[in-house]
Amino acid sequence: MTNPFITNDAITLGLFLVVLVLIFSTSRSENPGWQRFYNLVPALLLCYIFPATMNSLHLISGEQSGLYKVATTYLLPAALVLLTSTANLKAIARLGRKALLTFFAGTAGIIIGGPIALWVVMTVLPGFRAEAIAHEYWRGLVTISGSWIGGSSSQLALKEIYGCPEGLFAVMLVVDAVVANVWTACLIYGAAQRTRIDAWLRADNRAIDEVRERILLYRQEPDRPANLLDLTTILALGFGGGAVAHATAGWISGGLAPYKTALAPYGLDAFTSNFLWVVILSTSLGIGLSFTRLRKLEKLGTTDLATLFVYFLIMTIGMRLDLSNISGNGGLFLVAVIWMLIHVLVMLLAARWLRAPYFFVAVGSQANIGGVSTAPAVASVFHPALAPVGVLLAVLSHILGTYGGLITGWLFRLIV
Repeated sequence: MTNPFITNDAITLGLFLVVLVLIFSTSRSENPGWQRFYNLVPALLLCYIFPATMNSLHLISGEQSGLYKVATTYLLPAALVLLTSTANLKAIARLGRKALLTFFAGTAGIIIGGPIALWVVMTVLPGFRAEAIAHEYWRGLVTISGSWIGGSSSQLALKEIYGCPEGLFAVMLVVDAVVANVWTACLIYGAAQRTRIDAWLRADNRAIDEVRERILLYRQEPDRPANLLDLTTILALGFGGGAVAHATAGWISGGLAPYKTALAPYGLDAFTSNFLWVVILSTSLGIGLSFTRLRKLEKLGTTDLATLFVYFLIMTIGMRLDLSNISGNGGLFLVAVIWMLIHVLVMLLAARWLRAPYFFVAVGSQANIGGVSTAPAVASVFHPALAPVGVLLAVLSHILGTYGGLITGWLFRLIV
């Protein structure tokens, strides 16, 4: 084993945080050059590729570093608690039946679409079938379901739950980024054609006016700077919730461990995993806290801190990858494209049945596929006042991500 140039984790930690500052500042820059760059290379993918490049050049060593274990054990559960604790479920319910049912149709399309797409490609391409079984591609594909329903935190949680190898995960990040970004462009283009699409959907556009009138504006009050007590409370909420999840998960997984062999034929043996229960309990605890006054901590930086944890975790995962071992796979891109088409088809059929406008299709789909960062942008293409709809649906997507991913993983295992 080649000794890396940097062997001190304190140096690696500092370097990663400096890189994150550069990525965050440039990705939010109004410079057209940076905007074009990040349209092609998502910030999250860059956070993965940079440490992977350093590891491939033997500047650092993911195998020898302890940062990955720290990030998965401490930061991921805390991020899940913090992200889900900000959900305003009452405001989400006020969006109305058409908006919510169209959104849920999109989520269902992702859950069933992946396994169906994999089955189709395995049937049409016998060579891919043998490859998919031998290399267990389903372990990578299930991370895309986490990304497309719940975002990066769910994607990382499912990666750990199902043991997706680093090389396969790198390929899935590229597949995810390419297919998702192309679809976002299609949604924005569709906004210019919404009159025709609404006519085909037989849409009743009064639903949008009702949403505009009833929606609770996101961040109505100006934010105030967080003080020491605020920051300590946020950290206690995240890491304290993670501590409760770890303590309870050990008890549950230990009780289920003797039944692992009996659960395996049904694809349910993952529920004997301690880490799985840490993820489920962290998410559920966060949802419970969202009904308390602690939800208001979001205005003081809860989401930003959780996002930082997720991005740092991505960097520690990337530092375990050797880029020289990566190869492309057209079959996986075909699976992802068919998967996205199924998601779209389910949403359009649901919208036509509900007579829901294209706005709900576009924002609901982007809330699933893109998340909090892009769903408001797509919503604002229709009308700036509707941006909060994207925020609220994207938050709902965060809540459903891990649970939906687990169902998708179970379906993948039944097919393979």
